[in-house]
Amino acid sequence: MNATLRNGNCVPFVGLGTFKIRGKEEVYNALKAAFDAGYRLIDTAAVYRNEGDIGDCLPELLSGHNLKRSDIFITSKLGPKDQGEGTCYSACLKSIASLGCQYLDLYLIHWPGAQGRKPDDPVQRELRLGSWRDLIQLQKEGKVKNIGVSNFLQHHIQELYTKTGIYPEVLQTEHHPHLVQTDLIRFCEETGIFYQAYSSLGTTTQDNQILTDPVVTEVSKKLKKSVSQILLKWAIQQRIGVLPKSSNPRHIQENIDLFSFQIPEEDINLLNSLNKGRHYCWNPKDIA
Repeated sequence: MNATLRNGNCVPFVGLGTFKIRGKEEVYNALKAAFDAGYRLIDTAAVYRNEGDIGDCLPELLSGHNLKRSDIFITSKLGPKDQGEGTCYSACLKSIASLGCQYLDLYLIHWPGAQGRKPDDPVQRELRLGSWRDLIQLQKEGKVKNIGVSNFLQHHIQELYTKTGIYPEVLQTEHHPHLVQTDLIRFCEETGIFYQAYSSLGTTTQDNQILTDPVVTEVSKKLKKSVSQILLKWAIQQRIGVLPKSSNPRHIQENIDLFSFQIPEEDINLLNSLNKGRHYCWNPKDIA
């Protein structure tokens, strides 16, 4: 199942997140399980340090699944150390080369700030804008089909539009029942930005408050679906993309098996009511 972006291109609602999946063997096994299960979106980033392993594995996996490059959707992201005009452009080309591709389906500015800069440094705005101008150029040249941002807030995005007249096609950000950014979601709906969630299942620590939330577990029991499936379906049912990360073949299969059931509206509303404004990952609120 795909979502249609503002420019008419399509993106799968479910993708495989690859954060912390490293080493050729682990990457190969995770991607094989994902392709076996029907995934067609792979989400990576320069800071994940696995682009080269993914690139090495893709030719054999595509051939083995009778797929072409155009059958899959590859996302990567700009590392904060490369923020800025020129350095962003070069970093994107490096990611494309590492992944063994001629182009990326989606390239994101991973973070609104630059590495080594204080959050309130006004230079942050200049560097971020320079990166965005590079992304616009990369898209014009066909090296990137779609451009977007990650971990940006509304004012970060609006600033890019004010300076360039171009909104991102995608915003990828932390999203789960404990962090429902209603105003940001509404802004994306109004401007035609596809809202894509990461960390849908909460943290990777043992003290994962989302997976053990009593309301979430109760909905899970009621619908006879796993907690992970409930959290992912809750997002998708509200037209939000998801990128569950796993290297476990059983979990990879389970995390895409989301289109044969619906969560009743009263339970969707109940899950939405759990919002605490709680970031378990990065919070960009202090970035100038």
